[in-house]
Amino acid sequence: MRIAWIGKKSPFCGNVTYGREITNALLDRGHEVSFLHFAQEESQTDTWPNCREVPLPFIYKSQVYTIPTLNARKVLTDSLKSIHPDIVHASLTLSPLDFLLPEICEELNIPLIATFHPPFASKGVKLISGTQLLAYQLYAPFLGNYDRVIVFSQLQRELLAKLGVPPEIVAVIPNGVDVEKYSPGTSQIKTEFAAKRLFVYQGRIALEKNVEALLRAWKQAKMRPDSKLLIVGNGPLKNSLEQFYGPEHGVIWLGFIADEARRIEILRGGDVFILPSLVEGLSLSLLEAMACGIACIATDVGADGEVLEDGAGVVITTKTVRSQLRTLLPLFQDHPEITALLGQKARQRVLERYTLTKNISRLEELYTQVLASPKVKQTKIQFIQGA
Repeated sequence: MRIAWIGKKSPFCGNVTYGREITNALLDRGHEVSFLHFAQEESQTDTWPNCREVPLPFIYKSQVYTIPTLNARKVLTDSLKSIHPDIVHASLTLSPLDFLLPEICEELNIPLIATFHPPFASKGVKLISGTQLLAYQLYAPFLGNYDRVIVFSQLQRELLAKLGVPPEIVAVIPNGVDVEKYSPGTSQIKTEFAAKRLFVYQGRIALEKNVEALLRAWKQAKMRPDSKLLIVGNGPLKNSLEQFYGPEHGVIWLGFIADEARRIEILRGGDVFILPSLVEGLSLSLLEAMACGIACIATDVGADGEVLEDGAGVVITTKTVRSQLRTLLPLFQDHPEITALLGQKARQRVLERYTLTKNISRLEELYTQVLASPKVKQTKIQFIQGA
């Protein structure tokens, strides 16, 4: 199958990881993939797919949204004409081009699938104001123009239905992890940081990630000197937080780590992974930690609570993150048998529900279903007759 993938390669975020892992896996399955993305001069790693790339011009891009240039539509349209894909899959980048894609693909007679990433709060809780709420309100009227929309949980599907997106076009396909790569193994990370017990946060250092609540709980819990908290990631709040929570408190700031092997080594050597977010989609960082066999604590937002339910981890509420962590951190510090058991259950949960292999198989089924739909068949007939 010839697939045109539209997504992001930078700056690093969950969308970037999603695009890299899925396109690599599709190539491994024998599909022909072209990667269209907003390009810039940037360092490349061996983990990126070896496939045709098409740069799309942009004015600005961040981890949250992208502003294309005025001629980006023409570049995209001409590129799709040249590639002539069987299907277009857009990993939506919160860009104005997202709203134009259905019209472009309809003109070119190409079926179009979207993956909708924006995070959301827990069941029964309103989306927080700001980018997340705006994204759902903006996109809902347009998502119905896609042939299919992929989301990560039934909760997200129900939310889009309430906003008017036809439920029949929304497919729930959770994120998946390469469980061969992300797996338990040896690590020297504890020796490196002189730690007996190691706690890990990995993600953006931003308001919606609620990292300050974790840091305050850590400081108030008065953890032992041989317990360390590694903060992996970058973001707008890093500098302001780092000056108040440093090595004297057992907090080690590692910044963004591009080397995937290094991130895996950290997870393998950790005892507890903590994700105190106020909103999420389905965190790939959480799934990666679980696959490495580390005990996990996460808030009940997005689909993260669903991932850890029934004993695969500890789910906490967003209203009292600090007080809950203040109790849990010493407990997990002093009882390694608890974290070892939770790590085993976390790994098992990923093997049961969240492997990349299962994810790709379901994605291939969806592609086949869309290509076989009456709408697509009729469009192809009309296209051939008009040729």
